[in-house]
Amino acid sequence: MEHNITIVGLDVHKNSIEIVTAETSGFHEVRHYGKIGGDMTSLDKAIRKLISVRSSGTELRFVYEAGPCGYEIYRHLTKQDFQCVVVAPSMVPRKSGNRIKNDRRDAESLARLERAGELTDIHVPLEEDEAMRDLTRAREDAVKAQRIARQQLGAFLLRHGMRYSGRNSWTPTHMRWLSDISMPHPAQQITLQEYINAVAESTERLTRLTDQIQKLLPEWRMEPVVKALQALRGVAPVVAATTVAEIGDMKRFERPKQLMIYLGLIPSEHSSGESIRRGSITKTGNGHVRRVIIEAAQSYGFPARISRHILKRQEGLPQTILEISWKAQVRLCGRFRRLIARGKQRNKVVIAIARELVGFMWAIAREVQIPCV
Repeated sequence: MEHNITIVGLDVHKNSIEIVTAETSGFHEVRHYGKIGGDMTSLDKAIRKLISVRSSGTELRFVYEAGPCGYEIYRHLTKQDFQCVVVAPSMVPRKSGNRIKNDRRDAESLARLERAGELTDIHVPLEEDEAMRDLTRAREDAVKAQRIARQQLGAFLLRHGMRYSGRNSWTPTHMRWLSDISMPHPAQQITLQEYINAVAESTERLTRLTDQIQKLLPEWRMEPVVKALQALRGVAPVVAATTVAEIGDMKRFERPKQLMIYLGLIPSEHSSGESIRRGSITKTGNGHVRRVIIEAAQSYGFPARISRHILKRQEGLPQTILEISWKAQVRLCGRFRRLIARGKQRNKVVIAIARELVGFMWAIAREVQIPCV
């Protein structure tokens, strides 16, 4: 019996899904099925119709772009043993001269490109991994909210000529200074208190989320990798949890450079002929991990040493991981110092260190066995 595959291109939105089909056998053009509702009941109804009008032995393969609707469709289809491919919008080839864009054309483009083998699917996390990723991203949002609340309070005080003379802000001493401020007008006093309350609330929210990450880590299947990564300098529990939750299993990258490319930490390039031009990092891929790794790389500006905090995080880890961690410290701290001595800009040095730090994280992750699911 001849085995035929029908590519089903989906252009997914909040309340609608545009569907087109493309046969892999013969030279059939893509066919427009129509627009359905965005719920899974409507999708199941459309699938039954697609199966009914095709000969026995025909296999359906679905493809759609990742977006704000998440992976609900992917998980719904794979549970029914359908093949489904999720692609990154930035990796979909597009014609530069095409000035017409609509849902139907987007679905047709996906079906044609998947039939031609021009699309690269993305890694879809397990539901447990995505849950931890949601938690780490919620903490990241809390950090941003705290920063904005503090900026708004500082700007309000500066407009009224009030400057804190202490050394460090947001300490208990600073907060007591804020509580002693008396504004000339009742409306301004209310405004000040609301800003202070916003800072306190955002700080409490950040603390709660940080505590929950540390509380739920032991129950997570990726906890051995998170613990192993903390052997590295600058990789505290939140940094390690964010990295693993966003990337997943690092063993899926055959070489560390592939992981560096995925995180957008390699230099951009625009070369032609004998002209070679390299610029700033590409900043493609996962920006959440890139941010925390760059923060971790800042710690390598100091001499190599195993501090009390690092020693505590390394308790119970295999000797091979400890050796990789110390090798990373010696190399990265020394390189940081040499690049600064050569007059390199500090931000560029930090990026270079972050890029190499990713390689050491990849090496440690390969030494850890993850429980099968």
